[in-house]
Amino acid sequence: MHAPSPPVPVVSPAKDMILLVSWQDYPPISRVATPFLRLAGVRVEPKNHSKHDTQGGYGITMCASKFELVRVADSAETPIALPAGACPGNPIWAADGTRFAFVNLAPESVELWIGDGKTGEVHPVPGARLNPMFNNALQWMPDQKKLLVKLVPEGMGAPPPEPVVPIGPSIQESDGEKGQSSTYENRDTLNNAHDEDLFDYYAASQLALVDAATAAITPLGKPANYESLSAAPDGLHILVTAIHKPYSYVTTYDRFPQEVQVWDTSQPNQVVVQTIASLPLADRVPIRGVPKGPRDFSWRPTDPATLTWAEALDGGDWNVTVPARDKIMLQKAPFTSPAVEIARTEQRYEGFVWSERPSVALLNEYDNNRHWRRTFILDVDNLQKKPRLLWDLSTDESYADPGYPVTRQLANGFGVISQDGDSIFLTGTGSSPDGDRPFLDRLDLNALKSERLFRSDKTSYEQFLSFTGPDAKTFLTWHQSPVDPPNAFARTLGKPIAAPLGEAVVASTSVAVTHIPDPTPAVRAIQKRLVKYKRADGLDLSFTLYTPPGYKEGTRVPTILYAYPLDYADASKAGQVTGSQETFTRLRQYRLLLLAGYAIIDDASFPIVGDPKKAYDTYLEQLVADAKAAVDEAVRLGVADPNRIGVTGHSHGALMTANLVAHSDLFRAGVATSGSYNKTLTPFGFQNEQRSVWQAPDVYMKVSPFFFADKLKTPLLIVHGAEDANPGTTPIQANKLYEAIRGNGGTTRLVVLPHEPHWYSAMESNEQLIYEMLRWFDKYVKVAPPR
Repeated sequence: MHAPSPPVPVVSPAKDMILLVSWQDYPPISRVATPFLRLAGVRVEPKNHSKHDTQGGYGITMCASKFELVRVADSAETPIALPAGACPGNPIWAADGTRFAFVNLAPESVELWIGDGKTGEVHPVPGARLNPMFNNALQWMPDQKKLLVKLVPEGMGAPPPEPVVPIGPSIQESDGEKGQSSTYENRDTLNNAHDEDLFDYYAASQLALVDAATAAITPLGKPANYESLSAAPDGLHILVTAIHKPYSYVTTYDRFPQEVQVWDTSQPNQVVVQTIASLPLADRVPIRGVPKGPRDFSWRPTDPATLTWAEALDGGDWNVTVPARDKIMLQKAPFTSPAVEIARTEQRYEGFVWSERPSVALLNEYDNNRHWRRTFILDVDNLQKKPRLLWDLSTDESYADPGYPVTRQLANGFGVISQDGDSIFLTGTGSSPDGDRPFLDRLDLNALKSERLFRSDKTSYEQFLSFTGPDAKTFLTWHQSPVDPPNAFARTLGKPIAAPLGEAVVASTSVAVTHIPDPTPAVRAIQKRLVKYKRADGLDLSFTLYTPPGYKEGTRVPTILYAYPLDYADASKAGQVTGSQETFTRLRQYRLLLLAGYAIIDDASFPIVGDPKKAYDTYLEQLVADAKAAVDEAVRLGVADPNRIGVTGHSHGALMTANLVAHSDLFRAGVATSGSYNKTLTPFGFQNEQRSVWQAPDVYMKVSPFFFADKLKTPLLIVHGAEDANPGTTPIQANKLYEAIRGNGGTTRLVVLPHEPHWYSAMESNEQLIYEMLRWFDKYVKVAPPR
């Protein structure tokens, strides 16, 4: 558990260097316990003005523990000397590969650091105190010589003191218009006038340009609550979004009023502001809908300064039937002429992927009602030319998933689709009946046919990282197997070969670039295999079966099932195998129980199939059928002892766990972590359930184990983070389920981990979690008597 995880590769846009980033898996509880403020969906540490949590409040902001440069040509390694106690973030390469930049969470501020892309030497920028409250705190300008940053304004003084005596009540009012609160919005909303003052204090930023060579800082404009920034390809225009009052006490900052502006910085010591959109408070957006008005702004990478955005034609409400849901607008500098409509999407606009050739752009749309997506090839410069349909398939489709376009960075830093003549390249996970086998394809945009250049073999998991030359003949991959830790390989394509359908039609050879050692050799004694089977109704299912070290085939051992139910609109897609048993085996959380002699039924397929508008009508029946099929197969294989099986799951999987021990006799005990057990507390929907509790009260009651606590007699361990910010799994969910089971005479234990969010971060918390799981399953599963 204490062993470091393999590093993550960050390839230089120049393709000559790889920056290996090792992350601290489990920070100490002292880091997790750092005091923070809850401000409209953001948790801010006042001591250093840093962001305490990840986006959505699911975990703690992570720190890298090690940086190392590796030269692709000869595998030469250059360790990067980070200061003692540093907490660096993810490095961002300049497009020319000469430098990289990253933030460092220091005790008193968030620092800006710059590194040399060849020598690995790093240094801080004096006086640059970043403000990462809304993310996007730094980015390279198109010249790749300067950084656009958000700074904490100078002379801010002390934060607003909390009134000793309240100035009045906290008041909210509704005028009769519908105003649903999304299940997926963070619970840390503003509550009073003092919260508003704190929000303004910590949200305020000063925009500035930082010269990477001289460290000179040049302020831009005046301080304000800047949410997002994006420099245009010409380096002279900057798209700026600023938040302002009136604020809401029922939603988070991303729905607050916004001014969307373009700043023209072409004149020395002067910023000319052009307003693109003034967006009002959006606190009445339909569940899974979008706000009215312009949204999803982005620059066209191959134009000097051309903006695109989308606007809803259905009021942002997917319940409305309309010929087209969105229109796509385009506007060019100097932004004084009206915007031009360039396309309409039948379903919800999901964005452009631009090619390096101006005549090619991929336009994506998504249908939430059908779990469906479509991609069109669009010529933005010739609107008389009808868009060509490229892909039209279910988002639940894994086997036929074409992957996604390979991109490269232009000299201005913008990413575009890599193109070779009339062909582009696609890479993807390559799901198949044998598990995931990542691939690299070449797609002819004229014939709309693809050829497979590379596919991971059946005994490893090897995925495309980046091309290394001007063509597609050489590229980097990230290779691993159950016994080989992840490492970068340089692969060279050779001559065409005859190959079965789906396999590579070009031979290739590879050589290792990095040489990362195995951090836990003892784990290699653990065996795993893909197991395929059927549900009682004939639906194809699968799981990965792990057996403990020294396991002898045919021996029945105590077994733990782990799963996370997924919703599907199409039964034919629900049984497709995803994931791979050929990845490098690592032990985290429940998998550590393998070392205590348990087998693990891991990532068992738990599909909930049906019309997305009413799939949860049969949730419970399908849940039990999924579990029974998995247990029966593990027993049939001679591995699982039917009298000694436990079940565990996290979040939506915790709801599954509580329901299975309440409504089946398959398991001797359960461990539910960070779950939601009373769905009436999220009355406007959950997961893919789109109806409210008032529209489907029986469904909400039926899926909630809280209402069956009087029948819940199988021992259930409940674990929760005390600071869980996910609104569907607030800590009250765990407290109330525990009280209900205890009050009805059931066997249960509640463990609340201090300071922890939805995903447990601290080493001490994770040690406690494994101790609790091991103790619970040893007591109620391993030594359980026959039924």
